[in-house]
Amino acid sequence: MKKLALLLVGVLVSMQVMFADSEKPIAFEQLPQAAQTFVKKNFPDAKVAFVKQETDFLKKSYDLVFINGDKLEFDSDGNWKEIKCRTLTVPASAIPAGINKFVTENYPDAKVVHIEKDRYEYEVKLSNFWEIKFDLKCNVIDLDRDND
Repeated sequence: MKKLALLLVGVLVSMQVMFADSEKPIAFEQLPQAAQTFVKKNFPDAKVAFVKQETDFLKKSYDLVFINGDKLEFDSDGNWKEIKCRTLTVPASAIPAGINKFVTENYPDAKVVHIEKDRYEYEVKLSNFWEIKFDLKCNVIDLDRDND
């Protein structure tokens, strides 16, 4: 019985190690083509500090960090999931047109500094501390001011 329990524990530990999250640095050229094109189009002058591939149980994602601290996250197909700008603003060309229109009409002095997209919505953070959530059709579904 002890041998069986030890064997079971050994198998479980081995499986955890085998399927644990792993991160590894990669070259920019190893990003999916869609991600490379997105970066070249929207951040043509930005210098890449590093690119990292993250592998979870069944999926991959990619993080790209520029020398100025701005960050991009891509899914396994190279579609952007998150754009976080610390020194610059998110380029208008990277923002869905409906969201860009809403922000420029309602907050003309503010800039988008962070945008995140998931399967159901976009979350946008502006330079004036407003956080706005949009559905995938770019309709506003929530507004919040966070100036803590």
